[in-house]
Amino acid sequence: MQQYFEVKGKYPNSILLFRVGDFYETFADDAIKASDILGIVLTKRNNGGSDVPLAGFPYHSLDVYLPKLVRAGFRVAICEQLERPSKEKKIVKRGVTDLVTPGVTTHDNILDHKSNNYLASIHLRKNEQIGISFLDISTGDFLVSQGNASGITKLLQGFNPSEIIYAKDQKEKIDALIGDEYYTYGLDDWIFTEDYCIEKLKGQFDVASLKGFGIESMVMAQIAAGSILHYLETTENKKIQHVNKIARIPLDDYVWLDRFTIRNLELIRSNHSGGTALVEILDKTVSPLGARLLKKWIILPLVNQAAIKKRLSKVAYFLDAGDTV
Repeated sequence: MQQYFEVKGKYPNSILLFRVGDFYETFADDAIKASDILGIVLTKRNNGGSDVPLAGFPYHSLDVYLPKLVRAGFRVAICEQLERPSKEKKIVKRGVTDLVTPGVTTHDNILDHKSNNYLASIHLRKNEQIGISFLDISTGDFLVSQGNASGITKLLQGFNPSEIIYAKDQKEKIDALIGDEYYTYGLDDWIFTEDYCIEKLKGQFDVASLKGFGIESMVMAQIAAGSILHYLETTENKKIQHVNKIARIPLDDYVWLDRFTIRNLELIRSNHSGGTALVEILDKTVSPLGARLLKKWIILPLVNQAAIKKRLSKVAYFLDAGDTV
């Protein structure tokens, strides 16, 4: 148990799945939560004269139980055995190999491949514009913007991130901005500093300047984006070579629909049991990339007439060409 609590101390805000032989075990408060969410038996283990709650499941069932924990809004740290058990060693070396959060996962059984799974970061300071960044780690889609509270709120409703990170010392302002509609996680405020975050971005893209991305004047947005890269490191996501570019969100190119409009028009999902949403009628795509693009087109309608005609002409070409393309 000492080894468990040492690892747990490093991930206090996560449910720790602790590999013991052929099982992932949870203990104490984690066991109580896991038992309730997963519907598994809650038992007890004697630890130095006191009983510690215990709940576990077979390791080969991880793909069944992990999505349930993440979709319930929990961070999950997966602690594996890093060496084979032997008679000579009573305690097997263990370590966390994956930290899964609602906004940071590449697990196929958790992701809906027809929808983007965005992690967002918001950075704000007194009397300044608000910076925001979105990253879908599964696709490498990395976007930034900067604006006032109204504009940022519309962006959040349009991109619908699964998780939002922010500086802990800004919690009251973040709560006032977004309420309790999203899963949020606070980071140490030192992370959200200009020099640190810009260096993170330049290091990720292997460039001397961010001018080539068209975001050099958006300092608040750069800080939000850099904090996302820092967060990926802390969640054991170090293989992110595919995140190789970043772009600003062209705010003037779209009609920004609010959450209520999207819901009431039933664009993405129906409000009625057995009902059909607009995207279900239109979606004849054959790839996850196409399905994600179609959803973006539906939620973010174009406003520029020339851009609309250009898109329609492309659609008409493929419609006329039929199976010959």
